[in-house]
Amino acid sequence: MKTLYIDKEIKYIGSQLSPHWIYKNFKLQGDAIVAFCGECEVNLDHMVDIEDVINDEPIYSKNMLSFISEQFNINLPEGVLRQRLLVTTIKETLESLGHSVIRRGDDLFVNNKKLSVSIATKSATSVLIHTGINILSEGAPIPVSALESDLKIKNIKDFAYEIMKRYSEEIDDIILATTKVRGV
Repeated sequence: MKTLYIDKEIKYIGSQLSPHWIYKNFKLQGDAIVAFCGECEVNLDHMVDIEDVINDEPIYSKNMLSFISEQFNINLPEGVLRQRLLVTTIKETLESLGHSVIRRGDDLFVNNKKLSVSIATKSATSVLIHTGINILSEGAPIPVSALESDLKIKNIKDFAYEIMKRYSEEIDDIILATTKVRGV
């Protein structure tokens, strides 16, 4: 799996969760994960999570670390499993830094406050995943925890690289593991 940290601020509005967005904008063809920082404001018209639409819960963060992954040749249930693997990778990385993190489904919590948002969906050609982690907690519409303000993680770029490295190695290892067994 290809990885890229985009070293410019991008406002995540939900439209980036579309087929070939990574390829068209950053020339990474095939399975890939990218990370970037910036404001996150997903209004209901770009919302993929129907439950959030029904509950009238748009997403906002003044500054968020976003991961977008596009993966091909998998179905939606496998995509959701890979989404949960990404969220678990983030949890394990934070725990390795000494933080106590709770995972409920595809959400992470620190001190009973939401740290992340995540969604997986299927396009005609791929599975698309967005996972965002609050960098700052100010301005959020609900009580949230954040990497910088609460967990004191200052080097967001290095943190993002570590997540992408661990996640891409895990996905690559899963695929490799399928090639070393014989059918029974």
